[in-house]
Amino acid sequence: MIFDTEGHTTVVFQEKVSLAVFLKNLEEAYPRFKHNNLILNLFSFDALRPADLLEFLDISNRHRGAGKSLVLVYDGVSYEDVPDELCLVPTLQEARDVIEMEDIERDLDL
Repeated sequence: MIFDTEGHTTVVFQEKVSLAVFLKNLEEAYPRFKHNNLILNLFSFDALRPADLLEFLDISNRHRGAGKSLVLVYDGVSYEDVPDELCLVPTLQEARDVIEMEDIERDLDL
């Protein structure tokens, strides 16, 4: 698992593993970056379906409940096909933009 931390945001990705292994590794490493905003880069997965992304619902709810952002980055599924509790965008830049906007909202108590 590869972690790229810049400021208070960590980008997480891993090459050539199954979704189940990625989720397991993410849970094990979570204490290391639980205080950062998270971007989960899922581009190493060839064919994720909306149902696959639901596997991230628990960690997303937990992380957002702690007042931090968690954004999934994958362009093979439309954001309209996943629940509102999951933040899905097609590019890393859009993920950074979402986190910046959510940080501003938290700062303003919106």
